[in-house]
Amino acid sequence: MPTLQFKGKSIVQSLHLTVPYHQLVPDAAVSHTRKPRLDDNLIIRGDNLTALKALLPTFGGKVKCIYIDPPYNTGHEDWRYNDNVNSPMHQEWLGETVGREDLTRHDKWLCMMLPRLRLLHELLRQDGVIFISIDDNEAHRLRMLMDEIFGEQNFLAQLVWEKTRKNDARFFSLGHDYMIVYARDESYLRSLNTYWREDKPGAKEIQQEYIRLRALFGEDDEAVTAALRQYYSELPRGHPAKKHSRYGNVDSRGVWRDDNMSWPGGGGPMYEVIHPITGRRCAVPEGGWRYSTPEKMEQMIKEGVVVFREDHTEPPIRKTYLVRSLTPSDDEASEQEDNSDIGIQVMGSYFYKSAQPASKLLTQIFGSRVFENPKDHEVIARMIKYTTSPDEGDVILDSFAGSGTTGHAVLALNAEDGGNRRFILVEQEEYAESITAERVRRVIRGVPEVRGEALQQGYGGTFSFFRLGDALDEEALLSGDSLPAYLELARYAFFTATGEQLEESKVEESRYYLGTSSRYEVYMIYQPDVDFLKTTPLTLSWAESLGPAREKPRLVLASHKYLDEHKLRELKIEFSQLPFAIYRFQG
Repeated sequence: MPTLQFKGKSIVQSLHLTVPYHQLVPDAAVSHTRKPRLDDNLIIRGDNLTALKALLPTFGGKVKCIYIDPPYNTGHEDWRYNDNVNSPMHQEWLGETVGREDLTRHDKWLCMMLPRLRLLHELLRQDGVIFISIDDNEAHRLRMLMDEIFGEQNFLAQLVWEKTRKNDARFFSLGHDYMIVYARDESYLRSLNTYWREDKPGAKEIQQEYIRLRALFGEDDEAVTAALRQYYSELPRGHPAKKHSRYGNVDSRGVWRDDNMSWPGGGGPMYEVIHPITGRRCAVPEGGWRYSTPEKMEQMIKEGVVVFREDHTEPPIRKTYLVRSLTPSDDEASEQEDNSDIGIQVMGSYFYKSAQPASKLLTQIFGSRVFENPKDHEVIARMIKYTTSPDEGDVILDSFAGSGTTGHAVLALNAEDGGNRRFILVEQEEYAESITAERVRRVIRGVPEVRGEALQQGYGGTFSFFRLGDALDEEALLSGDSLPAYLELARYAFFTATGEQLEESKVEESRYYLGTSSRYEVYMIYQPDVDFLKTTPLTLSWAESLGPAREKPRLVLASHKYLDEHKLRELKIEFSQLPFAIYRFQG
């Protein structure tokens, strides 16, 4: 596979591995919850490379959907690369402000993106998906970088988001963005028989109107049909339900339109179908019959899905329902395309949504213009809804959070469908509290000045605000200069030693128990106190107090031990000295 080479790549290739783990320090004053916690919606203030590394012990391999909107590198953002690379020469080069005249700005942008994408890759679940907003300045380079990190076999789509038409453009109106979409493991999604679908715009409203008319007119199909067609005619131009006006017929199963009986693409079966009135063979569609066997055809005729014309000179029609009824036989579920659109559709690779409403809404939320070019929360919500489940606690991550659009989208989506999705937002700029967190707080509480009852009343919910604290520095740990809280070190040590996430609810600090990994029962004898670490080794009496080993050996993390290797083997204990020797247990 071709790879993308750029200045500085060799320096940042493994940068994500050298970034130290930092503590996540809760800030109750900014949080919108009684007690900040890591299983809440999260907003993290700090550099996103460092924050992503800090999230690994808790969220590695657990994020279902990632959406990021990185700098587009147009040459007008005046951004500066500030990652801590070791090479003084590259520090000087990378540290310069990136402007339009910088001939190496693409190299610097790739140096910034590479380590972050590697960490995002580690955070994604096996069935996860990542969306990246970008424009023509870096789209092609981003695709090559993503092929290298995620694998070109995991590329899913390059969506085109048309946002505006620029009539003053000299050559073409470049009013679109892209969304680059990759799966963590496309083959795994296939093995799960995954199909992503979304509601057809307007279909839900039509079905609700049908139900209302049924209650009004009972079993009178003609009256319901006439009223439904009147409903279509009175809809305002541009209403999403209006384009479905072809669904102008009803029966006991629902709203339907007539459709042809031809096999998709041609080459279908050519068996005999007898007209019930003339008794003669019906004309066969040019592409052959839609149904694969005469038996299937007969079944659909009996269930009223196939409707014959006045005579045999034309093929019968089939009913395609807007929303599939459960009345037809269960066999239909395997061939649902035969008689139902079921109110859903696969998302196309192009869509239009003006950029102006997003800016207008954010201005209404704050009462003034506080952020340039915010993303549209409805578009982000659409992508999240398309690829996540409402009731499985899916985690959505945005590490370039900006004005907090992704958090807004998740809350709005949960309010709409009763979901329990969670978001993680990372923002390093000074507006992380005043705009990012404040926007989320306001949409939770409600914004009376906006249109839309749901947002006026507020979506409800909570979030916990964290700041990046000190690095879990090994030298500082050994010297006692910086000792993290028990749970902070436990999260880091458990993940580093086992490659798995710590279940914090299982931690019992009083007996130094961290929990069980796939290989070990894990203990950590630790308190953030130098005297304790100097005087509290792993001793024989403490080891024997654990009792006989069960299915798994015990891994004990401590500052030192008073047991020899023979005794450790006898007790089925593996010892790791805090903090650095735990690396030997990985993998």
